[in-house]
Amino acid sequence: MKVVLQRCSRAEVRIDGEIAGRIGRGFMLLVGITDGDTIQEADLLAKKVAQMRVFEDAEGKRNVGLKEIDGAILSISQFTLYADCKKGNRPSFIRAARPETAEPLYDYFNERLRTEYGLQVETGRFGADMKVEFINDGPVTILLDSTEL
Repeated sequence: MKVVLQRCSRAEVRIDGEIAGRIGRGFMLLVGITDGDTIQEADLLAKKVAQMRVFEDAEGKRNVGLKEIDGAILSISQFTLYADCKKGNRPSFIRAARPETAEPLYDYFNERLRTEYGLQVETGRFGADMKVEFINDGPVTILLDSTEL
């Protein structure tokens, strides 16, 4: 499982021109799921996201977490994080989990952030054609991969 975490000053996702999710300051997450991922990977990454300290404290050090700034999360499912570009110029997505596997795990990950960590989580719609707009603050972009934690 992979999560691209981007610190943002605002973010929103639109589906068919309508706002599906919108946040102010917080994290914009791209969430990718591969075959073999389980709730253990989702739990691990939810905990890591919830406890990530990338906001500045009074001394200007990145030592403050999302909850302490009353921030929120916009979480977007992103199967393209598992693109395989080794052969040719057209990516293969064979490593991305099938929707019937990925969607429940994606939902579980988001619900875990809400219930276990008390965070506000907005989402798009799994499998939809989404237009995502956000302002990366910093910029701060961090790749979290469950195989490396």
